[in-house]
Amino acid sequence: MEVVFWWTIFPYICGTILIIATFYRFVFRRKSWTAPSTEIFEKKGLGIASVLFHYGIIFAFVGHVMGVLIPLSVYNAIGVTDHIYHFFAIAGGGVAGLMVVIGLVLMLIRKFNSPRVRAHTTGTSYFTILWLILVAGLGAYMTIVYNTTVGAYEYRLSIGPWFRSLFTFHPRSDLMLGVPLLFKIHIIVAFILFAAIPFTALVHMFSFPLRYPSRAPQQYRSRNGYNKNSR
Repeated sequence: MEVVFWWTIFPYICGTILIIATFYRFVFRRKSWTAPSTEIFEKKGLGIASVLFHYGIIFAFVGHVMGVLIPLSVYNAIGVTDHIYHFFAIAGGGVAGLMVVIGLVLMLIRKFNSPRVRAHTTGTSYFTILWLILVAGLGAYMTIVYNTTVGAYEYRLSIGPWFRSLFTFHPRSDLMLGVPLLFKIHIIVAFILFAAIPFTALVHMFSFPLRYPSRAPQQYRSRNGYNKNSR
């Protein structure tokens, strides 16, 4: 029963919350569909942290697509050996994971060190950063430490097929029986993060800035020397 809950029922619960809550927020609370920038309060510390996090999360996403959504048979068909795959997975995944973790830690430090940023930071923002650190930290540890000391775990034979089976509504929870505990924890906390997305600023990840290049630029004027008669 435990296996069925965590690897069949639980993913669908999180997925349902993600879809329904996201739809509700977009339709009924569209004004909250944003990720307010605090760059105006403190810019220097945000630059490197934001770049590391966003590029790292993109690389990590691509890595998960290659490792979980693409079947092992595809790699065999194009001649990518297990050794080559795991070498690049560990190297690339390790760098991406560290970029995400370091970027998030710098963001957290910035919130504590800048009084103005801290004043505009909500509890939800702290939860988001800390939970992302947990998810990304586990992923980075598995990639860099576990796979290089214990051995490269072949998740393409277990986690990959199980995850893809969720989309066909024929979940193969039995595939998760032999998965190492660390990998299971990583997956569970990641699904909790998915369910929390609609309630956080992470919801902006579903927005595509198609109109951004053509929209009118925002104009800012300094209050210093502002002449009211010039209006």
